[in-house]
Amino acid sequence: MLGVIYTILAFILALAVLIIVHEFGHYWVAKTVGVKVLRFSIGFGKPLWSKYIGQDRTELVVAAIPLGGYVKMLDEMEGDVPEAQRHRAFNRQSILKRTAIVAAGPIFNFLFAIVAYWIVFMAGIDGIKPVIGKVAQGSIAEHAGFHNGDELLTIDGMEVRSWGQHRLYLFRKALDGAVIDFETLDARGAKRAIRIDFAEIPIEDVDAGFIEKKLGLYGYIPEGPIVGSVEGDPAAAAGLLANDMIVGIDGKKIGNWTELVDIVSTNPGTEMKFTVLRADHTININIIPVEMKQDGKMVGRINIRPKIPMVPDALLVKIRYNPVKALWHGTSQTWSMSILTLKMLYKMVKLEVSTKNISGPITIAQYAGYSAQIGIEQFLMFLAVVSISLGILNLLPIPILDGGHLLYYVIEAVKGSPVSENVMHWGQQIGLLVLIGIMVLAFYNDLTRLFQ
Repeated sequence: MLGVIYTILAFILALAVLIIVHEFGHYWVAKTVGVKVLRFSIGFGKPLWSKYIGQDRTELVVAAIPLGGYVKMLDEMEGDVPEAQRHRAFNRQSILKRTAIVAAGPIFNFLFAIVAYWIVFMAGIDGIKPVIGKVAQGSIAEHAGFHNGDELLTIDGMEVRSWGQHRLYLFRKALDGAVIDFETLDARGAKRAIRIDFAEIPIEDVDAGFIEKKLGLYGYIPEGPIVGSVEGDPAAAAGLLANDMIVGIDGKKIGNWTELVDIVSTNPGTEMKFTVLRADHTININIIPVEMKQDGKMVGRINIRPKIPMVPDALLVKIRYNPVKALWHGTSQTWSMSILTLKMLYKMVKLEVSTKNISGPITIAQYAGYSAQIGIEQFLMFLAVVSISLGILNLLPIPILDGGHLLYYVIEAVKGSPVSENVMHWGQQIGLLVLIGIMVLAFYNDLTRLFQ
């Protein structure tokens, strides 16, 4: 229960920060160019709190539905405007000024991401040394020449200091089907160059875990799969307990959690004998993994979670940069994430990448809770990623979003007159339907992940 409350609070905090950042962009630029702002609202619906500020008596509002926000400006399209104030109406401004006001929201999302990454890179990111813990048998990585214990030195000439440092780069290159050059150091101190053609990985298989699942490269893997918690049957019914170490299945030795997952997932509905080390004695427990559908196929699950082990000090690293380099890396990370998001959206439209990658508020709330529990650095990076996604989403040329308004201004600049009210009306209806469709899909994906 405490974990749920923590997740909800982290989610509300994340939403509040990102909404304020986005709407403040609109507000600040509008005030800068002389447009009168009537209301700055965090949330929609019934106001829970309000206050008037400044010479313009701008109303600050916190509303009941915290799933967005808006900045209401003086505008003749939305009501009567006194003659003395018409020069301050939004609709009376030049195309350039209106474009700046509308674009400011997404731009502030990107700026926030840069600042968040900048702070994190200056404070330092904890990581694990890029030592290969396991190369999956028969995998692309094994055929390329990787071995257990190899240390990654460079990826396409970029220094590798921690295991996940260039995961985003590899993700982008996998979507492009590019060729990647690795440099490794083996246990004897010999350097080797290894090349992998990512075109060998089907684009529909490229997801957040493709390095492990499809490439076959794993980082540090702790010895001994220890049960952290039993989430339900069949493990609970069979008598498996927290802190049990699973050392074997059907007579085969199990050395780590990855091996355990591989065996259980490939044997749905099959009774298996688990050899368990409990305290100072060994017992045998028979468990039949339940069948569950995942990615179109049936897999086995026994509903347990691992106990997170302590990583040896010798494998721990901390990546930290001076303020100038941190700003450079923060900007680079924001750019890379933006390009990756656009590529994913483009390939979804082309039906090359599954729409299952779209996440909704439930998944975002879960990650908000997870990252907040880990620490402020991880929470800031989570906020940066979501802020970039919001920036990209709002720039899409969908009527009702900022990008839709920018599209109208481009048309106005070309034809020399504003888009008609009838076109804007129908555009809003279509845009609303598109947004509802996206939200329904996002909720469906969230619920599917939750119940699987």
